[in-house]
Amino acid sequence: MTDRLLTSIKKQNVLSSSRVLSIRNTMKDHFIPGLKAAELFYHEVVHPILDEHFPGLKHAAGKLHRGSDVLGFDTPHSMDHDWGPSKLDLFLEEEACDQSGQKIATVMTDSLPHEFHDLPVDFEDPGIDGGTIKFVAAGPVSHQIKVTTVRRFFEDYIGLHPLDGLEAVDWLLIAPQFLRTIACGKIFHDGLDELTQTRDTLAWYPHEIWLYLMACQWRKIDQEEPFMARCGDVGDDLGSRLIAARLIEELMRLCFLMEKQYWPYAKWFGTAFSKLKCAERLTPIFNTVHSAKNWRERENDLSTAYLQVAHMHNELAVTNQVKPQISDFHTRSYRVPQSSRFVDALYAQISSKAVKALPQDVGGVAQYVNSTDILDRPYRCKKLRGVYE
Repeated sequence: MTDRLLTSIKKQNVLSSSRVLSIRNTMKDHFIPGLKAAELFYHEVVHPILDEHFPGLKHAAGKLHRGSDVLGFDTPHSMDHDWGPSKLDLFLEEEACDQSGQKIATVMTDSLPHEFHDLPVDFEDPGIDGGTIKFVAAGPVSHQIKVTTVRRFFEDYIGLHPLDGLEAVDWLLIAPQFLRTIACGKIFHDGLDELTQTRDTLAWYPHEIWLYLMACQWRKIDQEEPFMARCGDVGDDLGSRLIAARLIEELMRLCFLMEKQYWPYAKWFGTAFSKLKCAERLTPIFNTVHSAKNWRERENDLSTAYLQVAHMHNELAVTNQVKPQISDFHTRSYRVPQSSRFVDALYAQISSKAVKALPQDVGGVAQYVNSTDILDRPYRCKKLRGVYE
């Protein structure tokens, strides 16, 4: 950004919506991914301020909450909301947070610069979609640094503190989109150790929970595997295409599980899938399924995908080998992978009483709920505990 343009912006004090677009376009060549911007901002600005005003304060800092920048998928377009270098979390011990949390927030308001690496630090309307960065010439800084504790952060973000212990059902009631941001986010500094320990606890599901989730995912495929052909057979091409798309999505979820990656919410689902090891092989196949001219072509392409995923299952070596094959659905000439075989093989490897007590084929909350208003609100997910009783 040129000095002349920046001076012009400062004179206006804040940006209009049209100017936001103009500035965003101007900064495209100098874009810093949000996670990196926040990390630099912490080390170059926030930490020195803490050392000056609160010497010796034990703390941690990082960015583990929701956001395209935390997932690593942000672009210059992401700068229009819920994005900025001052959007990060400071973690204190409980007593220190009670005594100094508000003081720290105030010191930051009075001490932070209004600009950082040619990016605005101030936010306007933080209560609307996370706020929007704006250039301000002077005065208190409207930052988005949250001062909290490890316990308070996780209880608010996923509805519990993992270090209190996680039961099998607890794992299933946390939407994977939250677990993914925790895994993909970054800890900039950890003088408490508790933050790193907590994130490590959530790195991936316990082994037998993982087996259970894969069994449930195979079951979802098993329950609909003949429907694509049946719809096509009765002349319902649109229905056949819809079922094929559903089956592709279920296969993609299974691939996330197989590669031990939490899947994100819908907007970034395909982008995240493209980063999986299997994506190079499977994406072209999935595309041919979508472009198939009739259900028989669609069936052939889906069969190719099924065989690939079946081989992936065997490569995991978590069950006895299950033969990859495509055969008729009972007496009907609809070609299916007989997914129930994988379900049975996975359940056979589960010995934990807690996992065996779970209702078969239900799975985690994101496997049977398709509502943003539930999955995006941990307190609502927790109310589904009765599903597992």
